[in-house]
Amino acid sequence: MQREGSAFQGLGVVTLKELADHLTSIRFFVLELIVILIALGTVWLASQDIKQNVAEDPFLFLRFFTGSGQQQLLSFITWLTLLIPLMAIGLGFDSVNSEHNRHTLSRILSQPIYRDALLFGKFLGALMTLAIALVVLWLLVIGLGLLFIGIPPAGEEMARAFVFLLVSIVYAGVWLALAMLFSILFRSTATAALVTLGLWLFLSFIWPILSSILAVVIVPPDPRYAALGLQTPGTVMLQQILARFSPSTLFGEIVLAILDPTTRALGPIYLSQLQGAVLGAPLPLGSSILIAWPQIVGLIAAAILLFVIGYVIFQRQEVRA
Repeated sequence: MQREGSAFQGLGVVTLKELADHLTSIRFFVLELIVILIALGTVWLASQDIKQNVAEDPFLFLRFFTGSGQQQLLSFITWLTLLIPLMAIGLGFDSVNSEHNRHTLSRILSQPIYRDALLFGKFLGALMTLAIALVVLWLLVIGLGLLFIGIPPAGEEMARAFVFLLVSIVYAGVWLALAMLFSILFRSTATAALVTLGLWLFLSFIWPILSSILAVVIVPPDPRYAALGLQTPGTVMLQQILARFSPSTLFGEIVLAILDPTTRALGPIYLSQLQGAVLGAPLPLGSSILIAWPQIVGLIAAAILLFVIGYVIFQRQEVRA
């Protein structure tokens, strides 16, 4: 049977409906409360450390995002790396299976709305909700930073902070696509939530440790390097490749390159990379983006791949009234 009209007919209606539902839900109010508390706490801690230790830093404003010294473990980035997946999972784990459970999916598809528009609309509506929450959090950090230290950020700092905001939205899209995939696979919302949360915990906390063990087993350390107190390059490279299967690792490396202008590489640094370089000199924003570009492309590709898998499965599912 050939389709009539565009496959994305009704996309705007579905997107706005999902966005309105999310913005008026209790989940969004809870998320915004968490956002405000995290912004207040992290900026206050960072401002205390900035006043004491890094007053001469040329990129002072970026320290509100990354922290410095002992505050790095409680920095804005650390909290955001944990918060974004939870926000995305909270909005996406029941996006499709809840329609099945309420027996409303067949009614929606009986309207002039194709499955393409329905799935894209749900994804875009949730992603726009996440983007609104992240923009609010980003603006809060900048505004509170101005209030606490009274020094406006430079143009380079604002540009880096804006790129970081865009990357955070892409990172949220990865976890949202994963949550929607399990929402399509499992009819039970509890099962979808538990599986998605379990996979997040595995990829974020267990996989980095497991990747190190696997790298040592597959490429054993060379005794010649060990005698010099150095790590075997092959083992280190394999460990990094395995660790980058986790979106959290990719996001962390991007943040390091974008928000720390002195970062010159996200892997082992060779002597050829240091030729002509002034140690500690900051890189321009374009160079930092080039360093993190493979990781940025990896996050975008992961979001697209997960969404496409869910899209194919959803297209083949039987919908009953």
